[in-house]
Amino acid sequence: MPFYVSPEQAMKDKADYARKNIARGRDGVVIQYADGILFVAPNPSRALHKISEIYDRIAFAAVGRYNEYEILRKAGVRYADLTGYQYDRQDVTARGLANWYAQTLGTIFTDSPKPFEVEIVVAEVAEAPAEDQIYRITFDGSVNDEHGYVAVGGRADRIGTVLKEHYSEGMSLAQALTTAIESLSTPANGEQRVEITPSQLEVAVLDRTRDHRTFRRFTGSRLDALLAEASKSEAAKTEASQPAGEGADSGAGGNGAAGSGKSAPPKPSNGRKPAESDSTGPDADGTGGDSGS
Repeated sequence: MPFYVSPEQAMKDKADYARKNIARGRDGVVIQYADGILFVAPNPSRALHKISEIYDRIAFAAVGRYNEYEILRKAGVRYADLTGYQYDRQDVTARGLANWYAQTLGTIFTDSPKPFEVEIVVAEVAEAPAEDQIYRITFDGSVNDEHGYVAVGGRADRIGTVLKEHYSEGMSLAQALTTAIESLSTPANGEQRVEITPSQLEVAVLDRTRDHRTFRRFTGSRLDALLAEASKSEAAKTEASQPAGEGADSGAGGNGAAGSGKSAPPKPSNGRKPAESDSTGPDADGTGGDSGS
């Protein structure tokens, strides 16, 4: 005689099973930048892609079991091609594709004894950044409309916190890549910092400046050049911030000749005090006389 399991307990067990197995894999990040949308995921395999093109201006990223999200990717390509053929290419949108994925995953989660162990992102680049679309679809068919950035995987919450701290609108591609790598390198609780090498990265973009097909994958020398540009951008940002901090410290500490870079004013020979402008005028570092107070 079979044991009775309540629907609530069955759904909870399925959700726990899917989350646990998704957390075993590697995470992924999708970030909006000035000229498009960037996809970054650690992936040591060169044969299996976690990031792929779906349609002209739509891309797909996933984490979890490769064989399951590859089934979803192929099905999404067929859905997009069929919709564009029957109606119009403009009718193929990330919103429509995300809703279709949500129905598919929701049905599998409810009816199948084992749910799909995947989380996917569907993104569409538009003519203007404000019209870009990014959707996150979870294993149970839930859809989240994201803005600016999204992280998927077992450490999604922790990575999302780092992205929130470093993300800003209108970033360049190099800045967005630096932010993505920084967030993916964030250690989990009690663990060491995750070291990510260029050979482990899978990087692709939806570039709004390109006509028709906007998807572009970075590999080999193109990826090395982009990583070098990102490193220079980070180094320049660090160097620009250091002198400002040092100047502020020296000005606040002494506010004298050594701190401002000027020689001490000579004593007046007629017994009068120096002019007010000598003591309250702006210093060489631009902090002004108020910084000494």
